[in-house]
Amino acid sequence: MVPEATMAQRISRAKRTVAGARFDRPGDVATVLRVLYLVFNEGYSGDVDLAAEAIRLTRQLAAAVDHPEVAGLLALMLLHHARRAARTAPDGSLVPLAEQDRGRWDTGAIAEGIGILQTALARDRLGEFQAQAAVAALHADAPTAEETDWVQIVEWYDELTRLTDSPVVRLNRAVAVGEADGPRAGLAALAELDASLPRHTAVAAYLHERDGDPVTAARLYAEAAHKASDLAERDHLTRQAARLNSRRPA
Repeated sequence: MVPEATMAQRISRAKRTVAGARFDRPGDVATVLRVLYLVFNEGYSGDVDLAAEAIRLTRQLAAAVDHPEVAGLLALMLLHHARRAARTAPDGSLVPLAEQDRGRWDTGAIAEGIGILQTALARDRLGEFQAQAAVAALHADAPTAEETDWVQIVEWYDELTRLTDSPVVRLNRAVAVGEADGPRAGLAALAELDASLPRHTAVAAYLHERDGDPVTAARLYAEAAHKASDLAERDHLTRQAARLNSRRPA
């Protein structure tokens, strides 16, 4: 969400900062958790072994540190990782959450993740990762996409917004609002956000399609595909645009 040159400068400053640091002193748990989540996300979108390694390290941290947010991150990773087998088709293409074969989800990982999350939430020290895990748990617990408790998901995104004030959280909240209260409400929530946000155009396309405007949706899907940096995501968005365009009269 920042220019590459800006990030390069931040990395250079960080290297200078830690150049003389000792590694025999406790660090900041929040920073460790964020790094672990970045590692997991990199693996989740690519190398599965990297995601599994992030889970392994987070388990070790949970065994060493009694912290509800450590448990929250572990639960979040398990709940996301449980869907790994269903996230892609045999040809490598992305399968949206609503279209995934839930019979391929890892029910053991889901049960473990929900159990860890419930124990963490009972401590009444809510944090960002616990709230994210609660959203993932509601998706994982729904027998079908149609039975997803979108109203409660919106409530959890409200909590996340309070905790983080993240524009990405607000973007995800707009999707949830569109599911809970209808696409017009989702589009209204989306209109309050910066249009340059990553995936903003893809969300707009989805909500316009749900609102019965396939022409606008197809145009926005194509625009979102052009902006996407991930090849699988780009191909998925391109197919969505082609699907809608194929339905238009000649």
